[in-house]
Amino acid sequence: MSTPNPRLPIPKRPRVPLGVESWTLGVVVAALVTAAPPLAAAGRPVAIRAADGRTTTGLMFDARTRPAPAVVLVPMLGRPKEDWQMVAQQLADANLSALAIDLPDTTLPADPTELLRWHEPIGAAVAYLAGRPADVRPGAVGVAGASLGANLAVLAAAADTAIRAIALVSPSLDYRGVRIELPFAQYGPRPALLMASVHDAFATRSIRTLAQDASSAREVRWSNVPAHGTILLARDAELVRALVEWFQRTLSVN
Repeated sequence: MSTPNPRLPIPKRPRVPLGVESWTLGVVVAALVTAAPPLAAAGRPVAIRAADGRTTTGLMFDARTRPAPAVVLVPMLGRPKEDWQMVAQQLADANLSALAIDLPDTTLPADPTELLRWHEPIGAAVAYLAGRPADVRPGAVGVAGASLGANLAVLAAAADTAIRAIALVSPSLDYRGVRIELPFAQYGPRPALLMASVHDAFATRSIRTLAQDASSAREVRWSNVPAHGTILLARDAELVRALVEWFQRTLSVN
């Protein structure tokens, strides 16, 4: 179950094993990443070349009727773009094209400053979509990210006004130096959807801080399912439905 009201207190947690209650961000990610295999690949493969010459691989799920709004989907650290397959297909079924991309690497870079550039492929993916006006409606591109992907989505959106809406699944105010409180403020009044499990301590604290923004374009959804990032979406169909409907509203699907 979930609630869209960011002013409501986080629902009381049901009794769960001690191991769940004592999660830290690292434990949550490690446990859940190993718990779920990636979904089988689907969608149309694409290669996106950034301005610096690097290539990002993606899977494109086309809306039925085009041009249509589109959403870039960014995975967790160590997880593939295929984790978004189910969400991407539901977006396409709702007449929103979806482009799931991989992160630059499956492990953190040795140089912490390099991690701060990992949002650049998101900008390249947005530019790729914007460069296809026959398929993608101008001014109607959003980004959804999970865990580290959520933090990177905030950095990308703060730097690119072409990103009209963002959805953050299990974000953290500070993921290994990728801090988002200031970039989130710079994102301004554009719509933002914040989602997390009530059992995920780092994400819930982060969302409560971000939701203090008085903007009416902020929406919060809580889940009672003990999971993190794209694994949470795989286990909570209501959250997926809320995410799809929210992008339909904020990107103005006809």
